Amino acid sequence: MPPELTGVIRNNARRLIEIIGNVRNRFHFSSLNRQIEACQSLVADAKPLDVAVVGQFKAGKSSFINSLIGREILPMGVIPVTTAITCLQYGPRDRAFISFFDGKQEEIDLSELENYISESRNPSNGKKVAIVNVELPSFADYPGIRLIDTPGLGSVFSDHIKTAENWFPEIGVATLAVSADRPLSDDDLELLRELNRYTPRIVLLITKVDLLTGDQRDEVAGFIAKTLKQELKKAFDLYCYSTRLQTETFRRRLMMECLSDLSKNCAEESDRILAHKALSLTTAATGYLTIALKTSREKDRDRQSLKKEILDETVNFDQIREELWLISKERRRQTRAVIMDCLNQLENSLLRKVKDNLSRDMAGWKGNLWKLTRRYEEWVAETMTAEMREISQSEHGRFYATLEKSHANIARSLENFRMHLKNNIDKVLGVKLAEAEWTLDVAAPGHPDIKAVRSFDYHFDLIWFCIPMAIFRPLFEKHFLRRIEWEAKANLSRLASQWETIINRRIDDMRKETLRQVEDELATVTHLLSSKAGETEEIETLIVNVREAAKELKA
Repeated sequence: MPPELTGVIRNNARRLIEIIGNVRNRFHFSSLNRQIEACQSLVADAKPLDVAVVGQFKAGKSSFINSLIGREILPMGVIPVTTAITCLQYGPRDRAFISFFDGKQEEIDLSELENYISESRNPSNGKKVAIVNVELPSFADYPGIRLIDTPGLGSVFSDHIKTAENWFPEIGVATLAVSADRPLSDDDLELLRELNRYTPRIVLLITKVDLLTGDQRDEVAGFIAKTLKQELKKAFDLYCYSTRLQTETFRRRLMMECLSDLSKNCAEESDRILAHKALSLTTAATGYLTIALKTSREKDRDRQSLKKEILDETVNFDQIREELWLISKERRRQTRAVIMDCLNQLENSLLRKVKDNLSRDMAGWKGNLWKLTRRYEEWVAETMTAEMREISQSEHGRFYATLEKSHANIARSLENFRMHLKNNIDKVLGVKLAEAEWTLDVAAPGHPDIKAVRSFDYHFDLIWFCIPMAIFRPLFEKHFLRRIEWEAKANLSRLASQWETIINRRIDDMRKETLRQVEDELATVTHLLSSKAGETEEIETLIVNVREAAKELKA
């Protein structure tokens, strides 16, 4: 594409986005904020073309990227591993930069990378990593390309607006990884529909094809291609990949046909993506403007009556607020029971473990009763702190049951609200409401601050000089062994209480975020329904301006 044409596309996109931004401000279309911000960022920044690898968790995304670059840079495992967005691009030497939510940045060696982006070393992104940028000299063959590894979808948790689904508006080229052992689920189809709003270039990657024979591989590829054509009315580039079998053959094809092509035509691809995002934004904006126009033209109808028809009881804010409050209340009530059920299953093994360890360690303790008591208390604090932390890290996924159910219930309520609102607008005004940003995310809870309680409450140790330990030590050791059971149970109860507080707070945060989204959408529609008759000409002019600017961009 000639440089002068690239400049024209960017100028036309900039003008279109500016017009829609003004429309958003004029009519308070807050639902368009995220898309406008993503488009403005693309116009303003000369940044690399992002090739994001997305998909359900355990689709083999990190393994694929490691295989593609020929090095095990990203953590892999048999459970969901990636916890933060990781970007890989060219750099003169191996290095990584960690950007945190508070704006701080830290340069690290690649050997330390797992400490920040893996679930095992950074559970639930407790280190508050916003994004990780990795530079590798091996990317010199693909200038202008930045490869993005994203956390797997299909989980309730999202640690920041830049993770997983909230990264979608930023995507340049999307590579959807689909595992050969579960090809093209309904979730994958829904994900493709969502991605199609943000980018015109989507590549399908069938991973783990070593699980299939050659004939089965062809059958799966054919099934996926046929299904996509039927469901989405669009053909997609499709590649097979395995990290175990014929890897170099798959890798070479993907490099030559996909990455090399993208790198050579980086400017052209970036402009196509920018135009696609801007035109997708246009569809949403003109949809809202059409609602405003239809409303403004209702000169002979009572506007209050019009509002009542559209904003009926099915989209009543107070009713939705009550529904969400009942959902969150019920789920919060169940949280403690779910956590205790998990911990009760661990209690007996924990008791055996700490009693055996105490018996073993206590045999080596020396000194009088005062020293023995102090050593016991130190041992309890150290041991219980370590045990509670270990339980938190290994079992926290099971604690999230009520949070996951809350997410499912609240997301369903949000979707029902959106569906009723769309149907009402269509029925009353004959306008199809465009899709807007309706992603319900919730940050995964951080781990509690584990501290063992001090529970040794008698004071025999103050008269240690009166107690001959050669005679009474066995009695005190038995007492310590009895007390350690109480210590373990007390700390498990405290751990449950801390997790209950954290998870219930997240459930309430999710409820509030949902209400904010509902409130924003209702405010947008209410403002549109309040348009004065005298605004008809202005709205008609704005629709013409938006469509003309979009037409110039398409040309």
